Amino acid sequence: MSNKPDLELALIQTSLAWHDPAANRLHFEPLLQQARGADLVILPEMFSTGFSMESADLAEPEDGPTSLWLREQAQAIDAVICGSLIIQAADGSYRNRLLWARPDGSLAHYDKRHLFRMAGEHKHYSAGDQQVVLELNGWRVRPLICYDLRFPVWSRDAAGTDLLLYTANWPGARRQHWNRLLPARAIENLCYVAAVNRIGEDGKGHGYTGDSQVLDFQGEALLAAGDGDGVFRATLSSQALDTYRERFPAHLDADGFALQG
Repeated sequence: MSNKPDLELALIQTSLAWHDPAANRLHFEPLLQQARGADLVILPEMFSTGFSMESADLAEPEDGPTSLWLREQAQAIDAVICGSLIIQAADGSYRNRLLWARPDGSLAHYDKRHLFRMAGEHKHYSAGDQQVVLELNGWRVRPLICYDLRFPVWSRDAAGTDLLLYTANWPGARRQHWNRLLPARAIENLCYVAAVNRIGEDGKGHGYTGDSQVLDFQGEALLAAGDGDGVFRATLSSQALDTYRERFPAHLDADGFALQG
């Protein structure tokens, strides 16, 4: 049994201003203040712009204004804040990149692996090729982005993950898929799942119905935000997770595999 503390999550589900990073940063600031007390605050995918294919026009450098803002906000509320935005990497490529901003000013990141070809994302962004596991208060957290949810091999636990984290702009037209795949990822990986989606309508006329949620290791909802607008909280129990894994150690019979590009 581990002795890590419970983990306090705050999920921010809200609408986004289209192609307006400054407006979105301003919009999120009071919401982040409401999230005080959480260990980890999760924002939607492309929270500064909406889900846009105009990467060349909207990309920020790795040390750009939204990256700096995230680090400032993390320090201000003494919590890790994460969410994805459009970044031009040092090699010149455009990335749908999740930034993990810590209160001490340091950053980690995950680049979206599966690019949503139905919107042409694969034509405007470069795919990541690395799974990332991040430590927070003894918890092993693995961030993923939106379309990654559909691919169980990439989502599959390979390193004792305690929390799978999905940040998304998942359209309401396919909300049933979202609501069915998330419990599956929790059950098959014997871990918690936290998933944050946006609401409202984007600049292309696509509607988003939210359904941000936190699920336990049996796929049961600890939090279901529905179509609400605001900050939603959940607490993850380390003891409950460890007890379940000891009682039902299905991971010991999992098939081994190697990922290939």
